[in-house]
Amino acid sequence: MKNIITASIHFSFKGKRHTPSITIELDKYISTTGALPNLCQLIAKENNFDMYSYEYEMMQAEPIKFSNAQGLITHFINDDSLDIEAFYTAWNENNILNTLQDIAKEHMQIDDLKAQPELSQALLQAYLAGKKSSE
Repeated sequence: MKNIITASIHFSFKGKRHTPSITIELDKYISTTGALPNLCQLIAKENNFDMYSYEYEMMQAEPIKFSNAQGLITHFINDDSLDIEAFYTAWNENNILNTLQDIAKEHMQIDDLKAQPELSQALLQAYLAGKKSSE
């Protein structure tokens, strides 16, 4: 399942209330760069804010609020805030487990690795040992 989220910033500028937002799929950013891009810049671009304006500076001064989450990310939002580091960790672990599931299915015809926690743990330890030795 894809990790999709809406990021928004609520702020006032010259007596007018603004609530620019953007809905983004997090997986494509994390899988290519290992991190999310500057969300404030993405929100500004998507909502046609001049990045060299006082309005943009006011937007940067406010926290980003997160809503409408789908996927694994839903577990890391609390009171409109995102625990991005915990999400990164879980996202990486989930990707590793998906890879291990594919290997177990191909070589051992195991459709659900979660049903065999000992094997899952052994494969995970082998993966991590291989990763550590290659660093």
